[in-house]
Amino acid sequence: ELIKEAGLWSDRLSINVEMPTEKSLALLAPDKKQSTMLQSMAHLKTAIIANREEKKLFKKAPMFAPPGQSTQMVIGATPETDLEILYLAHGLYKKFNMRRVYYSGYVPISNDNRLPAIGTPVPMIRENRLYQADWLMRNYGFKVNEIVNRDNPLLDMDIDPKLSWALRNLHLFPLDVNIADKLLLMRVPGIGILSAHKICAARKFRRITWEHLKKIGVA
Repeated sequence: ELIKEAGLWSDRLSINVEMPTEKSLALLAPDKKQSTMLQSMAHLKTAIIANREEKKLFKKAPMFAPPGQSTQMVIGATPETDLEILYLAHGLYKKFNMRRVYYSGYVPISNDNRLPAIGTPVPMIRENRLYQADWLMRNYGFKVNEIVNRDNPLLDMDIDPKLSWALRNLHLFPLDVNIADKLLLMRVPGIGILSAHKICAARKFRRITWEHLKKIGVA
């Protein structure tokens, strides 16, 4: 009932998964259960879908969480790898139609002896790298194991994950921008989604040169 009422007043609802694993949740927030959170996410997903169908039939039907649902997890308080974190995010996107997963770096602000005794907060760059990897999964068609894997379970802090992927797949380069598949073009460091669309549209009429790429805005 609370979720239903909140959805009528809020733009977006966020049922926070809190921690990357059930084990970490039991350690740092023993009063919370992951199964309960997942049940609530499933209920929210069903309610959002039902509302969309209702709006098709009745235009005056009230909106319910129009932008969908999101969730958030704390990273760095427990030893999960980026591989584990991104696999969890992937599962949430796929199973619950999640719009966004937010990553919040752990900051020690309590004397609770259950919390990790670390002297400094999680580096902002780790949050940034997770958001970049998340963006690649949601918008560029990357799979988790293309970004991180068992041999390399942590994101590189020195370079962004798209460049890291390219350096690990040098056999795919160089690409001919005049014939390369659009999805592969999007994976080239310096070429974004919009630029890839522009390249594919322009090459129908003429051969693309370096000068054309600069005008399109390729970095």
